[in-house]
Amino acid sequence: MTSEPEQQLGVGTPDAFQRLWTPHRMAYIQGENKPSGPGADDGCPFCSIPAKSDEDGLIVRRGEHVYAVLNLYPYNGGHLMIVPYRHVADYTELNAVETAELAELTKQAMTALRAASGAQGFNLGMNQGAVAGAGIAAHLHQHVVPRWGGDTNFMPAIGHTKVLPQLLGDTRKMLAEAWPVSPSGV
Repeated sequence: MTSEPEQQLGVGTPDAFQRLWTPHRMAYIQGENKPSGPGADDGCPFCSIPAKSDEDGLIVRRGEHVYAVLNLYPYNGGHLMIVPYRHVADYTELNAVETAELAELTKQAMTALRAASGAQGFNLGMNQGAVAGAGIAAHLHQHVVPRWGGDTNFMPAIGHTKVLPQLLGDTRKMLAEAWPVSPSGV
């Protein structure tokens, strides 16, 4: 029995490849909800998220000076960002209290991700400025990306697609429940 390539009528030249469409990514690619300027009143999503409920804003933890929120366009399941409430673009603009709380929530995020999902490693970092890859350069945010052995599989390597096993709202709830209580109350 011979198998013939599946024809992809209406989507270009038939080539026997299956397509996994992710049209929701187009919002990110086109810069939807990206601030129009450098100020907090220019539509900065990181400034508007704290006014929402935790569920609607995908906020996992609120501190006094920073908060932890799920990334709408995650690199991996559980991809969090630690964000100062104050609208600053550069790490050097944080004061000592904000810097300390950002570090503490980063540690707590790692603890929660290990407890909730068995994360085996992490990519931590900040992209400072658009030329360094910051999607929203006007408002500082630190990425906390959980990693697992073998999590780079054929989908991102060949298909340029990331498979997320859980809805963001469910991930937010799971991480919020696993978030550790610190002695400082943050």
